[in-house]
Amino acid sequence: MPPRRGTPRVLAVARGDEPADLLLRNGRVFTPGTREWLDTDVAIVDGVIAGLGERDAREEVDVAGAALTPAFIDAHMHLESTKLWVDEFVRSVLPRGTTAVAADPHEIANVFGVRGVAALAEAASRLPFTFGICASSCVPASPFESPGAEIHAAEIAELLDPEGPTAAIGIAEVMNFPGVVSGDPEVLAKIAAAGHRRVDGHAPGLSGRQLDAYLAAGVESDHECTVLAEAEEKRRKGMWIFLRQGSASQNLAELIPTVVEHGTERVALCTDDREPDTLLGSGHVNDCVRLAVHHGVRLEDALVLATSNPADYHHFDHLGWLAPGYQADVLAFDDLSSLEPARVWQRGRLVASEGRLVEDVVPSTPAPAWMTRSVHLDVPPDARRFDLAPPASRQVNVIGVASRTLSTTHLRLDIAGTAGAAGAGGASDDVARIGVVERHRSTGRIGLGYVSGFGLRRGAIASTVAHDAHNCMVVGAIGPEGPAEMAAAVARLAAIGGGQVAVLGGRVLAEVRLPIAGLMSDRPAREVAEAVEQLAKAATGELGVEIEAPFMQLSFLGLSVIPELRITDKGLVDVMSFRLIDVATA
Repeated sequence: MPPRRGTPRVLAVARGDEPADLLLRNGRVFTPGTREWLDTDVAIVDGVIAGLGERDAREEVDVAGAALTPAFIDAHMHLESTKLWVDEFVRSVLPRGTTAVAADPHEIANVFGVRGVAALAEAASRLPFTFGICASSCVPASPFESPGAEIHAAEIAELLDPEGPTAAIGIAEVMNFPGVVSGDPEVLAKIAAAGHRRVDGHAPGLSGRQLDAYLAAGVESDHECTVLAEAEEKRRKGMWIFLRQGSASQNLAELIPTVVEHGTERVALCTDDREPDTLLGSGHVNDCVRLAVHHGVRLEDALVLATSNPADYHHFDHLGWLAPGYQADVLAFDDLSSLEPARVWQRGRLVASEGRLVEDVVPSTPAPAWMTRSVHLDVPPDARRFDLAPPASRQVNVIGVASRTLSTTHLRLDIAGTAGAAGAGGASDDVARIGVVERHRSTGRIGLGYVSGFGLRRGAIASTVAHDAHNCMVVGAIGPEGPAEMAAAVARLAAIGGGQVAVLGGRVLAEVRLPIAGLMSDRPAREVAEAVEQLAKAATGELGVEIEAPFMQLSFLGLSVIPELRITDKGLVDVMSFRLIDVATA
């Protein structure tokens, strides 16, 4: 809960009748409303800013002209995509200036349902951080997916209950946009449950009358824009746009001209999905601010996109400003050009200095033991289960992937020969096998198909991080050894309780163990980041993989609501027509 404002003590310090707990002296304070820098002091008491200007205080810190800004807020993210449990995530982002996020835990919800979200919320509640949880609306994302749990309108209401275990701040991204547009009663009931709270969207490429229907249903934001025209149509129709800069989806440079041209109204920054190596190497929201400035946005406007705007959208009414009555989440920058804060205060308490956490400021909050038992394969499938014979026509539907975008293309190729040679349609020669193994209920169900764009020539890669149902995704070589390599990779995932792996000749080259729900590690961020880097090196150096962030790409190929072609344990999904299709072309 945010600290109480308007208490007698806060008002006494504001009036100057009592000393503040802390006075930050000689700062240049950024004010989002006027985009000004004010030469003034900041008085803090009980975790709240009582006022600006000279005050008596029990402790004074002379910031010597440093720029003071509100701390950063991520408008939309998934903790699970960082591969870090919540305490280790907080340890990673606090020194970079993020003290609040709006998180959609639909990954863990797809594995464990409301119980998993409640466990996450309970762990987050003990940390020096504002972890705003949104009630996951699409569990599963579509009828073509097989999750470990489901969330319906009744569970949404439970998550939104202010006295409940999560006290969700709103409805998380509504990915089933065909259901919204067509007026599906269950989807509309979930939106209606939000009441006065926000309803996040997820509508890649939606435009025209379909977008009108989506907005008329009550959806308010979108983080899936990939081209400028799409973002500008959505802004013209009153939608909030979150400019995403993740590990795989990097849309900020393409979309930022809308801010340069039309200003900051109803725009915020988000990371959505960032790998641990990206977090530790490039940063978090501070990296998004840095990139926005690099691409032509005024620094002051970029700061608004990372502070007051996301606070306004998510009704974080106590965050986003350095002003009387607001929570004292403060960043001090000795050098604004780097966007690396020299000091970070959360609720008026120093939590990081010179890029390092204050010792013991983030307590350990381990995940409960039951969350480490989520991969249920009674008997891992053998190689024969992955052997997909080409149709007599040799013409097949193939998922086309490319770097820096989560959208795929629907290819129709001739896969003559075992090398995946180019055929009608002008395909490259890097066609590979792809499979999805159901891992929650031991059904033994496997969906099989073909994918192009990874560049994988030998061996296999596999992952239990597979948005959003999180079954086992596996890509293997097109040649006759491919099925055995795929079987070995899936067997390894079962043995380690979930994670990501690269194999060659049946031998494990590298792996990232993710025992918490098959999604997150129980290890320190640095160890996880190093494992992620070693895994990527094995995939590129040993298996020939050419695409950037291959495991992030793989993890999204099961998400059956992003155009154009996807695959689940039930088979190939044509997202544009929202139906299952055969591997063989019609």
